[in-house]
Amino acid sequence: MTSHQVQLLLADLALILFLARMLGALALKLRQPPVVGEILAGILLGPTLFDGMLAETLFPADVRPLLTALANIGVALFMFAVGLEIDHSTLRGRGRLTAGAAVGSTLVPFGVGLALAYYLMRVHHTDQPVAFAVFIALAVSVTAFPVLARILADRNLSRTALGGIALATAAVVDIVAWAALAAVQASVGGGGEHWRVALVIPFIAVMLVVVRPLLRRFLVREGQTAVLTPGWFSVVLIGVLCSGAATEAMGMHYIFGAFLFGIVMPREGALELRDAIGGRVQHITTLLLPVYFVVAGLKVDLSGVGASELTQFAAIMLVAVAGKFGGTYLGARFQGLPARPSVALSALMNTRGLTELIILGVGLEAGLLNESLYGLMVAMALVTTAMTGPLLTLVFRKKVEIPQGRPGGTGGGAAAAVPDTPDAIGDRDSRGENHAVGRT
Repeated sequence: MTSHQVQLLLADLALILFLARMLGALALKLRQPPVVGEILAGILLGPTLFDGMLAETLFPADVRPLLTALANIGVALFMFAVGLEIDHSTLRGRGRLTAGAAVGSTLVPFGVGLALAYYLMRVHHTDQPVAFAVFIALAVSVTAFPVLARILADRNLSRTALGGIALATAAVVDIVAWAALAAVQASVGGGGEHWRVALVIPFIAVMLVVVRPLLRRFLVREGQTAVLTPGWFSVVLIGVLCSGAATEAMGMHYIFGAFLFGIVMPREGALELRDAIGGRVQHITTLLLPVYFVVAGLKVDLSGVGASELTQFAAIMLVAVAGKFGGTYLGARFQGLPARPSVALSALMNTRGLTELIILGVGLEAGLLNESLYGLMVAMALVTTAMTGPLLTLVFRKKVEIPQGRPGGTGGGAAAAVPDTPDAIGDRDSRGENHAVGRT
């Protein structure tokens, strides 16, 4: 690196962090997740404004690879934190209702997404129509588990029955989405080396049968979790990076390895350890994730959007919103959840956040998306995430109750009510701090 590159890199990092924090804080004041402001910051710093002159001046070509490298590390740690946050216990006791909502929230948008892909293929030609169709269907089916968890926490809904159902449903949808994306990414990459993908199966087996017990043995002893010293945290980071490198070498994306390492981390008796790891990871991703938003924003050029692009965007929004809402609502109602909480659950499942951007980034790297369609999909992720808060406020003007003993319900206990007070509809805690993953 030259001295000039070092200067630009440090100045760019300072600018990115400043804008991300400022626009994230503004989003909070508007009762939006910080990720909305951070995504907007990435788009504003990209080529959309001033014919790209701002982007070229602030982020010249010799600095962009350095920013991309930092962004990749941030995404790997974020995906590890997503896997770490998925608590297996959220799926217990919610089998039928979670399954019904998850099936509806996945299959219905996936089905209408295939029709959307057929429409988009007439404008955006592709050499891989099957992979393109599956990818578009997957992109409109995803739910952002981390941002959903943050919204629930901000609105004091995490410990309600509705919150538990939403987290369990989103966890299932997320796992299915990452597995499907892995299959799509493997099908379009690697040239004549597709055989490497077969190594993923024994790799997963080793992670579950060997690595998970070893982690539990050393991090949880006799029911007591180990103190998270710098040494132990380094071990965790080494595991994340090696797991990501392994899946990348197998022809998959590094995000799958990082996510898998988060999944195999100890759960039972390790809550404090997970919180400590998550807190330290947040300190790193606070800097690196905004870099990813800018790297993504540098590929989004909305300056040339015309009537054709607006028509495509309208179709994308219609499919993304209607598919998620309709599918989740039908699945929840089919299992006996009352109408109003079913609407609230549908609104929550429609949020996409950074999860969508990561999936779109994989599609762009794999050649399934061109930059025009990528920009429209990023805009969809921004709008659908911003919709969640206002829709929940609208739904929660009255109490939302899940009566005891409904078919497919969460089990015993009194009826779980979602309060209609302002405090329950979005006031943040007094510190205004974010959880390890939920900030995005």
